[in-house]
Amino acid sequence: MSISVSDLVTVRSRHPEAIAEAAERRVRRPLIGDSGRLMIVAADHPARGALAVGGHKLAMANRADLLERLCLALSRPGVDGVLATADILEDLLLLGALEGKVVMGSMNRGGLAGASFELDDRFTGHRPQDLTRLRFDAGKLLLRIDYEDAGSLTTMVSTARAIDEMAERRLPVFVEPFISRRTGGKVVNDLSAEAVTKSIAIASGLAGTSAYTWLKVPVTDDADEMAAVMETSTLPAVLLGGDVGKSPQDQEEAYEKWRKALGLPTVQGLVVGRSLLYPAEGSVETAVDTAVGLL
Repeated sequence: MSISVSDLVTVRSRHPEAIAEAAERRVRRPLIGDSGRLMIVAADHPARGALAVGGHKLAMANRADLLERLCLALSRPGVDGVLATADILEDLLLLGALEGKVVMGSMNRGGLAGASFELDDRFTGHRPQDLTRLRFDAGKLLLRIDYEDAGSLTTMVSTARAIDEMAERRLPVFVEPFISRRTGGKVVNDLSAEAVTKSIAIASGLAGTSAYTWLKVPVTDDADEMAAVMETSTLPAVLLGGDVGKSPQDQEEAYEKWRKALGLPTVQGLVVGRSLLYPAEGSVETAVDTAVGLL
C-alpha cells in the first residue's frame, strides 16, 4: 500500500471528523478468533521517544515508512491486530487498515525514555472512555516497578484505577509488568526468573477485579525457566517481543525462546513490534510470517 502523508494531512486538517466516522463504521471482531491464539503487532514506541531499532537511533521516526510497514504486517495471514497510540491508530483508521482487526490502545506514555521521571509513568494516552468511544477492543499499560523509585508507587496506583475503569466497561486490559532498576542512569528491566515472577504476582493482584486483566510478559533470560514463572498466575498472557538485537542470529534466538514459551498453558499469543517491523534480516513479510508460524 502506498501511503501519502499529504493525503492524511489533508483529511486531518479539513475533515478531522473523518476519524470518528471511520471508527464508527469499522468492522469489529472478537478478541480471540478461530485460531484461539492472538498475534498483535506493536507500534506504541514513538510516543515515549523510543525511536531506536538496533543500532539505528531514529528508525521509527519516519511516519510514512512506519505506516507502510504496519499496513504490510496487518495484511499478512494470521495477524490479528495492532497496539499503538492514538496518532498511529487514527492514521491506520483513515487508511482502512483496521477492518476486522483487534485494535489495542496504549494508555500510559508519561514515562519517557531516559527522563528523570521515567518510572512515574502517568496515563497520558488512551483513557478507558476514549477506547469505548472509538469502539476499540482493548487497552495496554506498562507497569515498571523500581523498589528504589517512589514514582513506581504513583504508577501502581494509577494502574489499579485504570484496570478498574476498563473492567467497568468490560474492556480487556493488557498489563506489561517489570521489576526495573536504574543502572548508570538508565532504566533496565530485570528478566531473571525471580524478577519476572514477582512482577506477575504484583500485576495480577492489582485493582478491584482481575476479570478483564491480561498479562503481557517478557521471556526470561533463561527460556527454560518460563514454565515455573508462568505458574504464578491463572490470568491469560501474551509474550512481548521487544528489541531482539542487531543481528540475524539474535533474531533467531528470540524466535526459539518464543517458541518454547508459547507452549505454556496460560500463554495465548504474541505482541511483537520492532523485531517484526524492522527485522535484522529479511522482509517484514518474512518476519511476520515466521512469528505467526510459531503460534
